[in-house]
Amino acid sequence: MSAVLAAPAETRSSRFTRYAWGVLAWNLLVVLWGAYVRASGSGAGCGSHWPLCNGEVVPRAAQIETIIEFTHRLMSGVALFAVLALLLWSRSLFPPGHRARRAAMASFVFLILEALLGAGLVLFQYVTTNASVGRAIYLSMHLVNTQLLLAMLAMTAWFSRYKSPVFARPFGLRTTSPLVLILLVSVTGAITALGDTLFPAKSLAQGMRQDVATGASFLLRLRVVHPALAVATAVVILFIVIRLLRSSMQPMRMRIGVSIVVLTVAQLCAGVVNLVLLAPIGMQIVHLLLADLLWIALVLLMVEATTAARG
Repeated sequence: MSAVLAAPAETRSSRFTRYAWGVLAWNLLVVLWGAYVRASGSGAGCGSHWPLCNGEVVPRAAQIETIIEFTHRLMSGVALFAVLALLLWSRSLFPPGHRARRAAMASFVFLILEALLGAGLVLFQYVTTNASVGRAIYLSMHLVNTQLLLAMLAMTAWFSRYKSPVFARPFGLRTTSPLVLILLVSVTGAITALGDTLFPAKSLAQGMRQDVATGASFLLRLRVVHPALAVATAVVILFIVIRLLRSSMQPMRMRIGVSIVVLTVAQLCAGVVNLVLLAPIGMQIVHLLLADLLWIALVLLMVEATTAARG
């Protein structure tokens, strides 16, 4: 009789896990489309209006830039309701203190912040040709919040596999440093992508001359930092991941670790291709996708490395 009663709970938990991964995938799509909005210069497609688009709920006779920006807003709206449903479902399914429930709450908080930061880009006019320091700082804040949102969504799905509360040891230097480094790489990457969009070059040689030219924008000056930091961070990540895997040969850690190694190498290769091809929009999207997948995999490995007990 007890086994029969336990079966529905197991089914609900499995469905929640699949739904949580689906919500994460949808938010990844929202992030990638947001990058396309920036790269295509469509950030002002709805003018300086928010949440309305050019003063209308549904824009009429819209130009392509408006359609691109309005689509991003619609996708973000779907993400908001999806994460809200994730939060409510987690509260009904998991007991207080369960890390999936806490991660779902954090996901909702970060998504609200994400919406407010997105609105600020429009209201403060940090779009199109704006090359100010304020835009770079604001874009960095937006990116860090996005990465934290993706991390919380991934942790919600990850911890939902366990019925009882999941406890973990505090993060140490070995588990924190790669996450901080990859966030720094992501921030410099976002600034680099902005510089590529605002100051396009016709050739690799011209781009290098732009970076060191007298009176060059700070966006171009910072563009040379990203590749060096990315390579250094990749070396640190691979070193730490290999040490973690040697200390514990658990199958799950091994699978995540191998994924991180593959994604790190792929990301470095994508960076080189992106540089040689002068950062076409499609390649920027691929580069960002690999970066987000690497971030998620690294977060999950660090979570596994600090997990002390599971229910």
